[in-house]
Amino acid sequence: MKRYILTSILACATMVISAQSLERMQWFNEPQNWAIEGNTLTMDVTPQSDYWRISHYGFTVDDAPFLYTIRGGEFEVKVKITGEYKVRFDQAGLMLRIDKENYIKAGIEFVDGKYNLSAVVTHKTSDWSVIELDKPVDAVWIKAVRRLDAVEIFYSFDDKKYTMMRNCWLQDNTPVMVGMMAACPDGNGFKARFEEFKIKHLPDARRLEWLKNNQ
Repeated sequence: MKRYILTSILACATMVISAQSLERMQWFNEPQNWAIEGNTLTMDVTPQSDYWRISHYGFTVDDAPFLYTIRGGEFEVKVKITGEYKVRFDQAGLMLRIDKENYIKAGIEFVDGKYNLSAVVTHKTSDWSVIELDKPVDAVWIKAVRRLDAVEIFYSFDDKKYTMMRNCWLQDNTPVMVGMMAACPDGNGFKARFEEFKIKHLPDARRLEWLKNNQ
């Protein structure tokens, strides 16, 4: 009987792990070559692909690889990113997306031979902000925290000290596609690697406030 109970517990634990694994996530613009091993995603980024809407350049593209899950409330998400960046605008990072007109992508981007921490926020049209790095880095961790109608974006080089790089608006009380994206607007593709992807549920802030005031 004890052995049966232990077996059942292990089976349930396996189901939980499987349900949270990358294999259960979905592709938007699936790349030709990709692989998942444990909690690591590698991909050959699709050439001539990107996410951008209208402003500055005058075109709209919505065709880069994006592996995602859906979250309906508030959450914290982070991932470790490495890439074999080659040409201008090669990029990899996190993406939070409601639809083709409302999304945020944040990560690392290779521009004119230099590494940049990059964030694009799109509501009808896109904007772009960058932090130029003094030297190349082996990896960067990007973290996003969605609370109410705001998303705070942080970066780290050691997964210990995080620095905020952007605070932006995103419609609250709306399901969000959240996951890992990479794009190669100018080149013939490159290899990107995502490790330690993790989403943590955050209790709804308005509900917590209501409970506090209605004990």
